[in-house]
Amino acid sequence: MQTEKVVDYIVKWLKDYALNAGVNGFVVGVSGGIDSAVTSTLVAKTGLNVLCVEMPIHQAKSHVSRAYEHIAQLKSRFKNVEDTRADLTPVFEEFKTEVDLNGAQATVDMALANTRARLRMTTLYYYAGLKGLLVAGTGNKVEDFGVGFYTKYGDGGVDLSPIADLLKSEVYQIGKFLKVPESIIDAAPSDGLFGDARSDEDQIGASYPELEWAMKMDDEGKNENDFSNREKEVFIIYKRYNNANKHKMIPIPICEIPNNLL
Repeated sequence: MQTEKVVDYIVKWLKDYALNAGVNGFVVGVSGGIDSAVTSTLVAKTGLNVLCVEMPIHQAKSHVSRAYEHIAQLKSRFKNVEDTRADLTPVFEEFKTEVDLNGAQATVDMALANTRARLRMTTLYYYAGLKGLLVAGTGNKVEDFGVGFYTKYGDGGVDLSPIADLLKSEVYQIGKFLKVPESIIDAAPSDGLFGDARSDEDQIGASYPELEWAMKMDDEGKNENDFSNREKEVFIIYKRYNNANKHKMIPIPICEIPNNLL
């Protein structure tokens, strides 16, 4: 990958899109992870207004400290960057008092994890409306179009996606080029939706390099019978997520009424 040229291309794409849309800049949720760090740095390089929003909900301390470190670094490098913090923990806890929490614990936990992401999306759009900004998504290609590892209408609810055509490994390359803090580069990827430090690999059962490999094999038309041992296991994991999350990756189905019924 021609990293510098890719960065320049994305930055120009972002700036052109914002100017054509007649908005003032971008708002980004900063989590302390590589994807949000790269995205927030790319939008900062446009020179337009950027608001970084940190939105903890029972967040692991390591995530919070990395987010603070990144935002501080970004503000020292770019005068067009501002930040704010919205502690959504009380909102989340109040939400839990108003809904039915009966059911299998794993199902309840997953529903609440997705609720966290949707509360954050609502917060980002509040600030976007308040300040005339676009919500910049932080999803990469493996998450958005491979395993669908994001929340529908949560972190998937955005105005534009600057890094969604980049594999996770490519996001890391850009992160190093953009001088993202080493603490973020070295941290295990995590969605931060469960209030602990569990990683994406812990949840999925495969690492991002493994998932990138499986995505490539799937694109080449391979199937699980073409592999054995760990490769077969990873491919099956990839296909399970890919199939289960198709509803996130395709347009919302529309019931089209036949002309003869209209």
